[in-house]
Amino acid sequence: MVVAAGASMTQGSLGHDWVGDLRAKPEFRGYAFVNAGDNGNTSADLLGRVDRDIVACAPDRVTILIGANDLRDGVPSEEFRANLGAIVDRIKDKTSARIALLSLPPAGEDLDSEINGRLRDYNAVIKEAATRATVDYVPVNERFADHLRDQGQRPTYDFGFTTAYLAATKYYLLGDSWDEVARDNGLELFVDHLHLSDRGGAMVTHLVAQWPASAEGAMRSRP
Repeated sequence: MVVAAGASMTQGSLGHDWVGDLRAKPEFRGYAFVNAGDNGNTSADLLGRVDRDIVACAPDRVTILIGANDLRDGVPSEEFRANLGAIVDRIKDKTSARIALLSLPPAGEDLDSEINGRLRDYNAVIKEAATRATVDYVPVNERFADHLRDQGQRPTYDFGFTTAYLAATKYYLLGDSWDEVARDNGLELFVDHLHLSDRGGAMVTHLVAQWPASAEGAMRSRP
């Protein structure tokens, strides 16, 4: 069983459902995927439900993508560090699952924005947490940033309730694809500067599908 834990980007109700993509891949036939994402959750929220929604599943694999709502709510990075460390420690203590921490995608597509400056501190915490706990790390932010640097100047970050509501309306009521919603907002990887377009979701799917095979190969190559 694979449990994907986190918040709205994992839940996939607003934006592309990358966990659903993994579930549909032929190479993962026979695996049970549990999408434990919950819209609006912070790291504190995930810590509060880790036993019920992750440990209770007795998973073989766990991926964790959490922190975007901490960033938006202004949660100090040290508080985020403590919550994330406690989440990982709890899963390690109570299961034998292999764990991967995913770095957070950029907040919008302007890599030089103020919010992406703050996001770098959160991603540093995620990478340090993976090292400290000797769990795997999936470089989602790095992949997105490499792609966006090739696209020239990008729109200024402008996430809000209205943008998210209009994105949901276009998808669920008008039948537009998430990529079409993104294009209407001048974006490529996000539908509303925060949630994933089909293209952005496919990038996350690809990275997670490569794990843990890539990590196991890297471990075998160590002296």
